[in-house]
Amino acid sequence: MKKIALSAVCCATMLAGCTTSRPAGYSATLAPPPPVEQIIAPADGAIFSSYSGYAPLHYGQRAARVGDLVTVVLTERTQSSKGTSASSDRQGSFNITPPAIGPFSFDPGNLNSGASGSFSGGGDASQTNSLSGTITVTIAEVMPNGVARIRGEKLMNFSQGEEWVQLAGLIRLADIDADNRIASSRVADAQIAYSGSGHFQRASRPGWLSQFFAMVSPF
Repeated sequence: MKKIALSAVCCATMLAGCTTSRPAGYSATLAPPPPVEQIIAPADGAIFSSYSGYAPLHYGQRAARVGDLVTVVLTERTQSSKGTSASSDRQGSFNITPPAIGPFSFDPGNLNSGASGSFSGGGDASQTNSLSGTITVTIAEVMPNGVARIRGEKLMNFSQGEEWVQLAGLIRLADIDADNRIASSRVADAQIAYSGSGHFQRASRPGWLSQFFAMVSPF
């Protein structure tokens, strides 16, 4: 019974590892609500009203406040490679030359010995990743030094599952261009996740039985 229970726990653990869920904490940040006295516009009969929402000329339309939208252009590309090699060689010998005659004479071939050993090994590894596209996020916090914290996600639902792109990090407000766009290479402490769930995601990963044998295999 104990073996059956242990097998059931192992299977449940492997099946849980195959489940992919979207990480939380990337929800959009909304701008703080205006004070109550500013919600009610004065009935002065004027055509222009600052309570209708506008950006002053000295401020412009560039994102700089909590809740403003910023479009991040994803231009991520990483490439890494590593190679190692090692070799060693060791040899040794031992022999004795006994007296040719006398009670201590014997065949020296019975005591001659030698040993040798060698090892050589090497390994290579390389990896290339790229991610391109755009994602629009919101400003979650503005710091006194002109640095803002951004976060957001893009969720796409398809017939065979869903995919999502999540991004969070720190940007300089001065790096935002006139179209409220910024390159992902200028995002500090960037956390970018691109994943999904569904039929195609499950088909691209090994099954739980293959993962189990890969985990317990000594080779």
